[in-house]
Amino acid sequence: MRRILTFSGKIRNTRTILAVSCLFAGFFISPVHAIERVKVTVPVHEYKLDNGLKVLVKQDKRAPIAVVQLWYKVGSSYEHNGLTGLSHVVEHMMFKGTQKHPTGEFNRIIAENGAEDNAFTSQDYTAYYQIIAADRLEVAFELESDRVRGLTLPPAEFKKEVEVVKEERRWRTEDKPTALTYEQFAATAFLNSPYHNPTIGWMTDLDAMKVEDLRAWYERWYAPNNATLVVVGDVDPDKVHELAKKYYGPLKPTADILPPKPQTEVEQKGIRSIRVKAPAELPYVMMGYKVPGMLDAKDKWEPYALEMLASILDGGNSSRFSKELIRGKEIASQASAGYDGYGRLPDLFTLSGMPAKDVKLETVKAALLEQVEKLKAAPISADELERARAQVISGEIYQRDSQQEQATIIGSLESVGLGYKLADEYVDNILAVTPEQVQAVAKKYLIEDHLTVAELDPLPIDPNKPKNEPRFVR
Repeated sequence: MRRILTFSGKIRNTRTILAVSCLFAGFFISPVHAIERVKVTVPVHEYKLDNGLKVLVKQDKRAPIAVVQLWYKVGSSYEHNGLTGLSHVVEHMMFKGTQKHPTGEFNRIIAENGAEDNAFTSQDYTAYYQIIAADRLEVAFELESDRVRGLTLPPAEFKKEVEVVKEERRWRTEDKPTALTYEQFAATAFLNSPYHNPTIGWMTDLDAMKVEDLRAWYERWYAPNNATLVVVGDVDPDKVHELAKKYYGPLKPTADILPPKPQTEVEQKGIRSIRVKAPAELPYVMMGYKVPGMLDAKDKWEPYALEMLASILDGGNSSRFSKELIRGKEIASQASAGYDGYGRLPDLFTLSGMPAKDVKLETVKAALLEQVEKLKAAPISADELERARAQVISGEIYQRDSQQEQATIIGSLESVGLGYKLADEYVDNILAVTPEQVQAVAKKYLIEDHLTVAELDPLPIDPNKPKNEPRFVR
């Protein structure tokens, strides 16, 4: 299941992880054994506290650790103009002290217990996690529960931390030409969907942000009845439930949490194109078509067919992009396709490419679109579909071998409203995709009138310009 997470403002597509996992899984697991293995489901134990907190526990005893994640149903898609970046800045400030644990105490205690902790913000949720020895689970519960309602948000710390976020934005986006192109691309593709805005926020909004803005955001969304606690590892589910009642049970819910108003993207009436000029070594093109996600697809098989379509184009060495554009005609040095149907709102099916030496960007762009037209013109062969399907399922195996990935799948599905049980249907739905369905979604959704194109036009790189170094790691 491909998902996009934003770790402190950085968009990471799990397609890269999938490609690596498929390579290794292909050596060790046959497609038949892979399918059998991934369909062996371990139950998720579900509890609900009186204050509205949902607790989901999955037992996995392969290592004596526990992954503890607290997910809030709030991310950048909940924000509005003038206040972009709020969710991410709140994430940073969650490490800056509560009334009980002053600044630095959280990280110190976690480190003393040999544990790892961090957080991530995405368009649709914000999550905090600890990876800790199973017999020290209570430490994580005590610390994390204290942050749900107890942040002090000291103005002096906010003033420093918002500058850290600005530096992060410069390093992750403004100094990286492909990331900058993506940001401009998304802002062009979406007019009124909140996916128009970057998760890390626009710099002008960060400049104008006040600690009072954070306090209002935190008090509105950070509540037990807007959160899901996920625990995966060598734990006893009922004991986890008792710990949750002990530490999270006393927290008071917020009575007036209302879901954000619908912001349905207006229908696109024709191709949109932009050119981004930035210092870069090579040109780059990114294209995207409006497509449905799991929550809004009229036919529930369509997102799975789109996922298979992306894998056929860009699913390892046997994919069409690799065989025909990179190794075959040597048109592109890089070529990729991506689809993520697991968001709160409809998203994009994306194509991107970078030309090989002495090849024009227009040639790469035409070659990417040609591959789309081929998919529309004729159904793929059964053999090609089976190869792509084996890649996808092997990648799913790799993810489920990780306790942290298991927790992330559960938490993300629950937070966007799909429900964690959808994960158990994944393999059957992928197995049910037919060549005709892949062709059908290509013909239905990959149309020019719903296409946005962004081209990076390289400017000379100033060798004397100082580089922004990443100093924002907690």
